[in-house]
Amino acid sequence: MSTAINVEHLSYQYPGVDDTPGTVVFENLNLTVEHGSFVAILGGNGCGKSTLAKHFNSILLPSGGKVYVCGMDTADEEKLMQIRRNVGMVFQNPDNQIVANVVEEDVAFGPENLGVASPAIRQRVDQALRQVGMYDYREHAPHLLSGGQKQRVAIAGVIAMEPKCIVLDEPTAMLDPKGRREVLETVLRLNREKGITVVLITHHMDEAAKADRVVVLHKGQVALDGTPRQVFAQVEKLHELGLRAPESTELCHALRQQRIDLQEACLNEEECAKILSEAFGKTFPGK
Repeated sequence: MSTAINVEHLSYQYPGVDDTPGTVVFENLNLTVEHGSFVAILGGNGCGKSTLAKHFNSILLPSGGKVYVCGMDTADEEKLMQIRRNVGMVFQNPDNQIVANVVEEDVAFGPENLGVASPAIRQRVDQALRQVGMYDYREHAPHLLSGGQKQRVAIAGVIAMEPKCIVLDEPTAMLDPKGRREVLETVLRLNREKGITVVLITHHMDEAAKADRVVVLHKGQVALDGTPRQVFAQVEKLHELGLRAPESTELCHALRQQRIDLQEACLNEEECAKILSEAFGKTFPGK
């Protein structure tokens, strides 16, 4: 599998104000994201998750080291537009990304600014809205939509620019459970069916559990990196980093602490129910 994003010895420092020293976020950070993968990035507040995301499409540039997107140096000004075509960004508040009064016009905004011809824009907009399940709302006013629907429109606006990678910076933080589910299902479908590389920054462990890979940042460094099962099995380490595993994993861990023999770890409610059923000889309802 080829590399979509390559972070080499990244250093970054936010500048200080009025001669005060700046804030160091990264020193010698290394990370790769493979094409077609779904990577979740976790970490406590101030660990650098959002700062790292902004390096992926040149919103921020390294103080030291390099970030490459599809082989292009993000610090190369001549490659800026091409980099941003390859990496689309979806932020926490969808209202900050919606710029038009009609859904389909909003989704068309990105391709129009890329100079895409009108017939192709129509095709891209319709296709993007279908991919996120919002085609039937194409003539609606965005401000009348739910939070989850707005976020799906924001994702459609990114898809219409045909990026190879989508970076989502806590896209469900402001949503209710239904909206969170809608957005995550959309992201999973884009990754699994369309092969779009996904980098999801989240503080919801159940969302991270659905990724191919989980990276945990702590004090500007990669503290844990592996499959969700590998990372969330390290419950004590996560606690040391100020994080928690998914609730089902935490439950199994707590039972083990009480010397109850459970044969394996779990990542979700269904696995938890099966493990408890096997351990106690009862049938526990799943999700």
